[in-house]
Amino acid sequence: MAKNSKNKPLTAPPNELLKTIFSYVGRIADERDIDQLLILLADMGRDLISADRCTVWLLNRKTDELWSRVAHGLDRITIPCSAGIAGCVAMTGESLIINDPYHDSRFDKDVDKKTGYHTRNILGLPIHDGEGKIIGVFQAINKMPEPQAFSEQDLDHLLLAATYTGKALDAAMLQEEIEATQREIIFTLAETGELRSKETGFHVKRVAEFCRLFAEKHGLSADETELLRLSSPMHDIGKIAIPDSILLKPGKLTPEEWDTMKTHTTLGHEMLKHSERRLLKAAALIADEHHERWDGTGYPSGKKGEAIHIFGRITAMSDVFDALANTRVYKPAWELERIVELFKEEKGHQFDPKLVKVFLDNLDEFVKIKETYKDEPPAMES
Repeated sequence: MAKNSKNKPLTAPPNELLKTIFSYVGRIADERDIDQLLILLADMGRDLISADRCTVWLLNRKTDELWSRVAHGLDRITIPCSAGIAGCVAMTGESLIINDPYHDSRFDKDVDKKTGYHTRNILGLPIHDGEGKIIGVFQAINKMPEPQAFSEQDLDHLLLAATYTGKALDAAMLQEEIEATQREIIFTLAETGELRSKETGFHVKRVAEFCRLFAEKHGLSADETELLRLSSPMHDIGKIAIPDSILLKPGKLTPEEWDTMKTHTTLGHEMLKHSERRLLKAAALIADEHHERWDGTGYPSGKKGEAIHIFGRITAMSDVFDALANTRVYKPAWELERIVELFKEEKGHQFDPKLVKVFLDNLDEFVKIKETYKDEPPAMES
């Protein structure tokens, strides 16, 4: 983050203001992660008015709280709207310039006591959405260089940032809501599919967490890891189209029945492939490839080695581990030693050798996930 220069003029000329704004506009428009977006918005406000720090607070109307995912020099914090200058701005909708906060009854001195920071002056103004509703507060602290105070001109300049911030946050929060809805739908559908096939209740949760651990240890990016964790629960969604007579058959399937069972991969892919959403596109890929084998003898396409997407390879190992490690209606749980031996035997055959190494090197963490989401064992069929 750029630091304010002590030689920076108290009031920047118009061309400098425009330069500052335009230096952020492109980055803000391209940013989809709300945490990073808030960093950029706070940085823009700070640079516009030469403040030591800025905080973008978001308003939670359900709890009457303000929370900040990003505050310069601070971790995430939550405050009631009844407390502090930011709370006052959020509740009244009035902008405030306070150049002697320690003599203002609305100022919460406890924050300074906890952090060791000394607040000399504060500027706060509300952030509105497209409908004019208050969705947050822009708060700047300590005009730089010392001992300068905030002015009405600073308020006007920060208003530029707040107006743009409202539009950017409105769009970002709508996108976050859409993605949260997608995640909820994916998990609900996945659990529904597993219940129909009488899988254990925490199966999709365990597979998702196994996938996350595999991805982290294998070196995938945080974005790829989260995408895999969220989309992997849909790996068996195609089973909802498999007849009960096959899906729920307690005994061994006939060759014809097995051929039908294997179609759940392509059925799942067909259900999901038409979406342009990243989550559903990833889920479609996983549904299609999680029964492919490293040696090319899997289904439905007989893909081999790294031709199988890493999401498919990771989900395959996660799914098999969970199936073996937990009791099912048709079999008891395997002992851990037996599972380890199988994975060693299938290294380079069914499974990616690198992923087998990840599994063996981090066995305790996989077992911990299994125990965290433990099911009551179902009754065995006689």
